[in-house]
Amino acid sequence: MLTEFDAGYAQQPFRDLCANYPGAEAYDPQDFRIEWGPIFHRGRLDGSARVLVVGQDPAQHETIVRRILVGTAGRRTQGFLAKLGITQSYVMVNTFLYSVYGQSGGNQHKNEPGIVEYRNKWLKAVLASGNIEAVVSLGGLADEAWKTWLKTADGAAHKTLTYQHITHPTWPESSAHDAATQAANTKIMLTKWNVALAALAPAVKHPDAPTALVPYGDAFKPSELADIIAKDFPAGMPAWMRGDTPWAVRQGADAATKRRTITIAIPDGAIP
Repeated sequence: MLTEFDAGYAQQPFRDLCANYPGAEAYDPQDFRIEWGPIFHRGRLDGSARVLVVGQDPAQHETIVRRILVGTAGRRTQGFLAKLGITQSYVMVNTFLYSVYGQSGGNQHKNEPGIVEYRNKWLKAVLASGNIEAVVSLGGLADEAWKTWLKTADGAAHKTLTYQHITHPTWPESSAHDAATQAANTKIMLTKWNVALAALAPAVKHPDAPTALVPYGDAFKPSELADIIAKDFPAGMPAWMRGDTPWAVRQGADAATKRRTITIAIPDGAIP
């Protein structure tokens, strides 16, 4: 069985970035789950990426896989990129290396010098090839991260890149608990995503597969929730981790236990 996989961080400057990353000196352990370790990226680091995605922070699925945007938000982002004809020529980095703990942690530390400086090194590295044609940010903090980068000497050279800030993919669920409001908010979000797609499509000159732009409707279709490709995962990760069934959840009777505990359950049908 031939299965592609992400070969990791052997090439420079990514090797050094992964060897020398900020910890508690930049990321307050009261506001970030640094005990689970940093999670750096997902996608191509070989210069072949055409679209850069800036996300926010890793959650429980990302903690296990050691790649960002592999849960629900990742699958929705994968589908968004596919509408642009981008099925593998992307690279994704997050605003924060560690999972935010609490509602306000990200806002409180978004301008922390150690966080910003390290993130900017990643942005410089992934943009160095000159092949990136468009940039997408997911959510408000990611938008601020990109705009902060553009204010630097290195970032100023990339101001002409086509850029779109879109609503975070899981906003409908995080904004409401009842299904009706979530459905209404999904419609609002997808309407905004369609505007972003129309702006991004002309900039993507080298898609993986030339694709006629088909806008979203009022809700996600199954075909618009793309599985994460094997090439994005470290070697040996099982295929069910890339699929549509959530398999990791934080559990505990209190906040401290829930912070320490991620339960993994293999989805039904995954065992031969």
